[in-house]
Amino acid sequence: MTPRERLATARLYLVCPALPRDWIAAAIRGGVDLIQLRDKTLDDDGLVEASRAFVGHDDALFILNDRPDLVEACGSDGVHVGQDDESPANARAAVGPDRIVGRSTHAPDQAAAADADEDVDYLAVGPVHETPTKPGRPAAGLHYVAHAASTVGKPWFAIGGLDAGNVHEVLERGATRIVVVRAITEAADPEAAARALLDALEGRVGAGR
Repeated sequence: MTPRERLATARLYLVCPALPRDWIAAAIRGGVDLIQLRDKTLDDDGLVEASRAFVGHDDALFILNDRPDLVEACGSDGVHVGQDDESPANARAAVGPDRIVGRSTHAPDQAAAADADEDVDYLAVGPVHETPTKPGRPAAGLHYVAHAASTVGKPWFAIGGLDAGNVHEVLERGATRIVVVRAITEAADPEAAARALLDALEGRVGAGR
């Protein structure tokens, strides 16, 4: 099964900086099935070195942030590009036909463009709430989540300030997949934090569910 085929069942997406392999394995045991290395402090060699902790986890796809040129060297399953990064076409040309290309979107017109773009495999929709991981980026709000639910045909993930306590807000507006950062990276126990998020996604816990 190719990474693009495996993407269809992915629901809990973690974006994180360089971290030890044991930490990453714990988050995956808790339910993370897509994990992105995003570390702006590292140079090229540092990213390649850090990627060793992310590669080879059977239960999770590994995505590299913003560097299609390093996907091969890092051994990742694909790349994620923002609106100010490489175009999806350039990313696809770099990573080939079977790897994943993801695209950040912040407004309905961007979602429509990404959904129609044959080089894009999935969309990130948000930020739902303002978040310190993206300083200066205004919240797109819950209405954008509802818009995506009614218009986007490709896999898409709600992103931005989500945690186990507020996941129900995006689920009630049609989301079935989420991206998190701090909800797991700032937790004392990444496995337990991931499991709580997966439980919330599956409606087993959470206000309003």
